[in-house]
Amino acid sequence: MLNDGSIIYGKGFGYPRRIIGEVVFNTGMVGYTEAMTDPSYRGQILTFTYPLIGNYGVPSYKDQDGFGLPNYFESNNIQSSGMIVSELCNKPSHWRSVKTVDKWLYDEGIPGIFDVDTRSLTIKIREHGVMMGALEVSKESIDVDKLVDDLTLEKNYDEQKFIDLVSVKDTKVYGESENKVVLIDCGVKNGIIRELLKRGLQVIRVPYNTSSSEILSHNPRGVLVSNGPGNPKICSETVAAVKELVLEKTPILGICLGVQILALALGGSTFKLRYGHRGQNKPCVELDTGKSYVTSQNHGYAVDAKLLKNTGLNVWFINADDKTVEGVYHQSKPCFAVQFHPEASPGPNDTTFIFDKFCKKMGIEN
Repeated sequence: MLNDGSIIYGKGFGYPRRIIGEVVFNTGMVGYTEAMTDPSYRGQILTFTYPLIGNYGVPSYKDQDGFGLPNYFESNNIQSSGMIVSELCNKPSHWRSVKTVDKWLYDEGIPGIFDVDTRSLTIKIREHGVMMGALEVSKESIDVDKLVDDLTLEKNYDEQKFIDLVSVKDTKVYGESENKVVLIDCGVKNGIIRELLKRGLQVIRVPYNTSSSEILSHNPRGVLVSNGPGNPKICSETVAAVKELVLEKTPILGICLGVQILALALGGSTFKLRYGHRGQNKPCVELDTGKSYVTSQNHGYAVDAKLLKNTGLNVWFINADDKTVEGVYHQSKPCFAVQFHPEASPGPNDTTFIFDKFCKKMGIEN
């Protein structure tokens, strides 16, 4: 049920329960395990526009890379509140598969619904914008009035502080190197940590509300502000810390939510997109060179280009479709940020050079 009163019936899978979240859609053809475990989807019910989901099954969390990070998951559990698909495959075929999507969701307490006209649902969201929705899976008859009541009482997505649910509570260190990077964890994806470790950096992952003084106490070469869920204007602690780090001339890279936090820290503003950018084939144009890149994205808010005038930030990338800001860089300080995901996971690797650029800003040659 959507909060415009629409009711959509389908067949349930996963765990039988009722959940409420913001209904969004992802246009990717693959990568459902990465998407469902992306912390940026916390508090959202994820609709997949690709018509068949589950055909290659679900791999094991124990299938890890050389850094001890899961190869095919962006965190250690499903982050999305629920899943909406058109056709669900319950007989997957892939040598890495250990279970079906149905079993995966059941094991992690997440409800899903299939046999839904996801094309029609996507059109509705594109026309009216994302909206709150209630999803219930049950073997018994469903009390529609109860769904209405619960949906009415639930806080709007924009008002909820999901960042507190996905950030680490204590500092965590990855790798060994004299070149340290502090990662402000607003809901970071494993792929971002992996790209930093590939470049021989030690990653010190700290909670989103860590103060600038504590961050600097680690003597980092630079700071990365990660992706994450929710309204960036609620992330006041992170914004305050980044503002002070910029004044200290600390090299900073922001990714996704990180670009919004950087803009807010320097006096800019953000706004909510009608239905966001979520998928693996989003085109971005680098204004300085005119080059176009295909990028992986997952965000519902954007930086307001009109309010960057007195921030010291220049627009670096724009979205080729709607011309929104996709990247910024500071005119005189060593900080820059991108709205897209240069680590992909899933998606194209066209923009992994962003991490190399970060290393150069820190005075590290790879």
